[in-house]
Amino acid sequence: MIHILKIVAQRIALGLLTLFAISLIITFGVELLPGDLAEAILGQGATPETVKVFRTELGLDKPAHLRYLSWLYGMATGDMGVSLANKREISELIGIRLSNTIFLGGFAAAISVPLALFLGILAALYRNTLYDRAVNTFTLTSISFPEFFVAYILILFFAIKLGWFPGISNVSTNLSLGDKLYRSMLPAATLTLVVVAHMMRMTRAAIINLLA
Repeated sequence: MIHILKIVAQRIALGLLTLFAISLIITFGVELLPGDLAEAILGQGATPETVKVFRTELGLDKPAHLRYLSWLYGMATGDMGVSLANKREISELIGIRLSNTIFLGGFAAAISVPLALFLGILAALYRNTLYDRAVNTFTLTSISFPEFFVAYILILFFAIKLGWFPGISNVSTNLSLGDKLYRSMLPAATLTLVVVAHMMRMTRAAIINLLA
């Protein structure tokens, strides 16, 4: 158990370090690009005084390293700033969509994880049989196609031709659980097909190693 917790902690630390490195590269990479953000937003007709005031409002008059440290502190404290597109808090915009993302991920995981374990164990117990070859063909086919292509196929058959599910999933907080599950069925099915393909093959390989 301690070994597993150590591996999880190492993966989390590596993920945070990767995000930190990416943020540094993006921040200082943008500094090397030609042009000025304030002038790009205000347009060529803006006066120098207007551009100067706008740069001050955005904090562009400060050195890049100070802006980065300010952004890093804001991220650590939950202050992600304000969107330049609609002048709303970024944390608010993310929060609106985060619940739907968590719901969709949980819905897909509830289907894919038990299904992948079941199919993977059966494939390992009955390896080199017709069932094993059929499942391996299915998983290889699912892995070879990108997720958006799988989604298009599901929409084509189950939304357009059969009309069983909506092609566009608009999920709001005032919907019942049944309506949310119904509207999220095709996105969840897309994720399920991809996750099952990968997890089933890993489960099959792990069980075969245990039985060897």
